[in-house]
Amino acid sequence: MFSCREKTTNPNINLTLSDFAKLDTSAYALNSHRIRAYLDMMINADNDSMAADAHLKGYYSNKGSFLWIDRCGVDNRADILLNYIRKVNEMGFSRNKFRYGQIERDLRRARELDFDTSHNSINRVMARLEYNLTKAYLRYVIGQRFGYFNPSYELNRLDPYDKDSTVVTYRKLFDIPMEKPDKAFYRTAMRKIGVDSVAEFLKDIQPKSKLYWTFYEKLKQTHSKTQRIKILCNMERCRWRLKDYPSMHDKYVLVNIPSFRLRAVDGNKSLGMRIGCGSSETKTPLLTSAIMRMDINPQWIVPRSIVKKSIINRIGNRSYFESHQFFVRERKTGKKISFDKVTREMLNSSDYLVVQAGGVGNSLGRIIFRFNNSFSVFIHDTDQHGVFSQEDRGVSHGCVRVQKPFSLAVFMLSDKNENIISKIKYSMTAQIGGGIVSTDNKKNENSELKKDTLNHSRIISMINVTPKVPLFITYFTLYPDFEGNIKSYSDVYGYDNVIFSTLKNYLGY
Repeated sequence: MFSCREKTTNPNINLTLSDFAKLDTSAYALNSHRIRAYLDMMINADNDSMAADAHLKGYYSNKGSFLWIDRCGVDNRADILLNYIRKVNEMGFSRNKFRYGQIERDLRRARELDFDTSHNSINRVMARLEYNLTKAYLRYVIGQRFGYFNPSYELNRLDPYDKDSTVVTYRKLFDIPMEKPDKAFYRTAMRKIGVDSVAEFLKDIQPKSKLYWTFYEKLKQTHSKTQRIKILCNMERCRWRLKDYPSMHDKYVLVNIPSFRLRAVDGNKSLGMRIGCGSSETKTPLLTSAIMRMDINPQWIVPRSIVKKSIINRIGNRSYFESHQFFVRERKTGKKISFDKVTREMLNSSDYLVVQAGGVGNSLGRIIFRFNNSFSVFIHDTDQHGVFSQEDRGVSHGCVRVQKPFSLAVFMLSDKNENIISKIKYSMTAQIGGGIVSTDNKKNENSELKKDTLNHSRIISMINVTPKVPLFITYFTLYPDFEGNIKSYSDVYGYDNVIFSTLKNYLGY
């Protein structure tokens, strides 16, 4: 479309609303009040409920000024937008979900003066153009700039703690800082229409992820509905504007849950290994953080859910507690409670903790990698290494278990000091705990006093990771391997299904 300020030799395209006013017929009489009335009718009839639709309705309900139509008609800003909407089918969406067909027909009517006195009256057509152009624009720019699916809202309302509760609370599963459309963005988006910088803005809001455009090209070559859905879901993940990315760092650790693998990268060097993650009932949360410390032979504070499910009914069973190296500690004072004084009430109370001593047989294994998070999850070794031979490794209560803990510990060190590495290895393999060799010469499980054979000068219990190593726990069911080849993984937590339930609002099926 051409604005009234542009010159053209095509008399049909050069017509504007000011030309309509010269025509002595009521069919071409523009009336802003009638246009407003038609806009109100469209608002009431619009049942769409995406974030863009809510802002659209609010804007015109509050009598926001016309953005696309004026006394000079509808200019080439509409054509610029349509050029982008025309290509949404290449990213798997339906053009009609952006009102493409109706906009195209109404633009033709406006340019050819194809009006009558009823359904296609000039005021009704102009109202439809105003409303539908804004609807298409907002849906497109918000979706392409921030994503069409809101993970921090949807994923954090997925798993209820208590289905029988009158007030439902949910497990938080997504805690990755990301950009979201706010009032400032909406104001900017609307202003871009008015100052005729639509072309620049539409170009600027496109996804920046290289992986997005890899998926974009892959979608063009894929005809299987199942595979197209998987590509669409992973394209959507690439639209989310996160505050931090692995590509922003030379050294980082990335966990991709569907692949059950960890990737540690330091410049041109990389380390890969199998992992165990949370089960579908106790999912590992998606987060970004930074590994700050390694604790060797850590104690394990048993989660209260496990205490109530597996331990409380063993009260009084000394052999069970000793074989698992469990003891009870008062939370406030840190005082260890004598086994004979432990009661069921203590185990039910949050004032007391059940703790597993560090060393051989500890559920955390021989080393844990700590990072700040609000879930009390960590990366750690395990005493059950057979899990890494399983295909489905959703086995934990949310933590990440690693196949090569010693190699990962060495990776964390900025200074590969051989003496420190040797101490880490010795500390992780020394027979500490488990009733085998005690560092304090206490009796073992057979009530025999064993000689302390440990070289205590080589035992270390904690190492700070300096500088901290960025950590990304993410979820992609399609992701490139070390060679850059796209690999497909099972949707172990069903997140693809959750994402696609929203994306269907933009598809033709």
